[in-house]
Amino acid sequence: MIRTTAVPRPVRIGTALLGVAGIVTLAGCSGGTTTDAAAPAETAPAATSAPTSSATTDSSTTSSTSGTYKDGTYEATGQYATPESVETVDVTLTLAGDTITDVTVTGDPQAAESKEYQSKFIGGIKSEVVGKKLDEISVSKVAGSSLTSGGFNKAVDTIKTEAKA
Repeated sequence: MIRTTAVPRPVRIGTALLGVAGIVTLAGCSGGTTTDAAAPAETAPAATSAPTSSATTDSSTTSSTSGTYKDGTYEATGQYATPESVETVDVTLTLAGDTITDVTVTGDPQAAESKEYQSKFIGGIKSEVVGKKLDEISVSKVAGSSLTSGGFNKAVDTIKTEAKA
């Protein structure tokens, strides 16, 4: 039997627990598709929180269709947590026949790193969702930004509730 006496037992146990915690954290961030494989991924663990703003409907552009959702333009705010702060993104979706015809995302980043990732997300989201059915979208990572996707998806869930026909 080989005895390891060079490193104290509490240090070995702490290191093992830290390794397991890292694996669990990374497992929570896996999955989904990327639109830009060369872009660096965010290093923070994903966190969840509920949307904080209510969705609004622009009644001047709303009309009823035979689909699941009413045509129109809808707005909602989604929230997500980063290691430094809680961030929000405002999402505006235009729907026609249950299909997204336009999307606008604006952010109000509190941290410098969030500004970078929100900017990348905003630059790439239109090509990910425009032309797709509302029920078919679930964004996991856009242009290297994965945490912003959580806020976007929460806002979309709020819009789905508001747009029900």
